[in-house]
Amino acid sequence: MGTLSSELRPIASGLTGAPRVYVDANVPAGIVGLMRQELGWDVLYVLEHDDLRRASDEVHFRRAQEFGRTLITLDYDFLDDRRFPRDASPGVVVCSAPDEPGLARLLRTLSRGALRPPLATGQPLRGRKLELVPGADPRDV
Repeated sequence: MGTLSSELRPIASGLTGAPRVYVDANVPAGIVGLMRQELGWDVLYVLEHDDLRRASDEVHFRRAQEFGRTLITLDYDFLDDRRFPRDASPGVVVCSAPDEPGLARLLRTLSRGALRPPLATGQPLRGRKLELVPGADPRDV
């Protein structure tokens, strides 16, 4: 028997085909709304949870893994494999855009590609880290 989150993860991922993401505090609330309403993602937004609002990057990385969610962030610290080992990665997407419309375009591309391929289940980016930048295809880093 595992932890509560490890036991519930397979059940939760089977309830919906929507990508399950963990969004850290540096992503604007308007973008979180776009993820939920337009893209149809299942979003855990840390600013909506008092116990996660001020958590460290390490805690966010661990929680995303425990909850079976891909971590979406603007924080390049998550690309550091010494602090956040790739083999333990829940799937990390680091975005870089000059403004919210640019960030929205990047996330739409991600949604059509890596997070919604046919047969994608659970954590489609587990063990991977992607960097999203304007004008480029998502790339592993």
